[in-house]
Amino acid sequence: MLTEFKKPIRWVSVDAGEGEPRWMICGAENFAPGDLVVVVKPGAILPGGFAITARETYGHTSNGMICSSKELGLGADHSGIIVLPEGSANLGDDAIALLGLQDSVVDLAVTPDRGYALSMRGIAREVATAFSLEFKDPVSKYSLSKIGSSIKAEISDTTGADRLVLSSVSGWNPAAHSPLWMQTRLTLCGMRPISLAVDVTNYVMLELGQPLHAFDAKKVHGTLRVRRAASGEKLETLDHVKRPLITEDLVIADDQGPLALAGTMGGLESEISDSTSSILLEAAHFIPAAVGRMSRRHKLSSEASRRLERGV
Repeated sequence: MLTEFKKPIRWVSVDAGEGEPRWMICGAENFAPGDLVVVVKPGAILPGGFAITARETYGHTSNGMICSSKELGLGADHSGIIVLPEGSANLGDDAIALLGLQDSVVDLAVTPDRGYALSMRGIAREVATAFSLEFKDPVSKYSLSKIGSSIKAEISDTTGADRLVLSSVSGWNPAAHSPLWMQTRLTLCGMRPISLAVDVTNYVMLELGQPLHAFDAKKVHGTLRVRRAASGEKLETLDHVKRPLITEDLVIADDQGPLALAGTMGGLESEISDSTSSILLEAAHFIPAAVGRMSRRHKLSSEASRRLERGV
């Protein structure tokens, strides 16, 4: 650690599977000895035409660079370097193949009346129709009879929702990481990997079109229901904003009060945490107008509300 500069700088010994270690300067602090990281060697050119060379910096020679997602063009996250899950790769593996950097990204402009096209499933159906090809719906092989929940569900206001499905997940390991391939695909789709529970729900939404929400099951008390908010109720959402609710707002609540803005954003009180051991997954069909009005009133547009207000 070099401490004579404005910020702590590390001169790091990196084993790149070459027999001899490489020494690199790195200003990030989110890694520890033994972590698996992504490095580029001198001669490589990063997105934006940034050429990597062996260079003198901070009084030492940096023989390569340890990379963040932003430096590899995988996203906007520059808060720290990429730390790969343990066992996801071997020393010296090609990071280009590992991170899926050869993938082509097709950017589609979806019109507001084509909400179903905000998923891989919907796009596949559209392509199959256009070219008279057989379409195999990926959800046709699943049955609701295979899942179960110990928590009761109820729709108290059918003008806001007409279907609510819950599924329980027990034995949850809050320290588990999302698979690297999932993190990469989410990033290429413009979404930042956050945690295993959030990443899985986002992945399902991008693939099948159905927004999901994960609650910490131990923080849900009694029956989980869809209802209108009561006058004077408040909810602190996951973006740390405390929101006063009106009677037109559609919420998901338990016996103690609101837990989420239905189809828009969850609340802090029931979010997945480092101590979560069981999860309650929620999927619902909300009436588009109810989600759209609430999203606009709170000036809160999310990937879920974007889909549900379009009738997904």
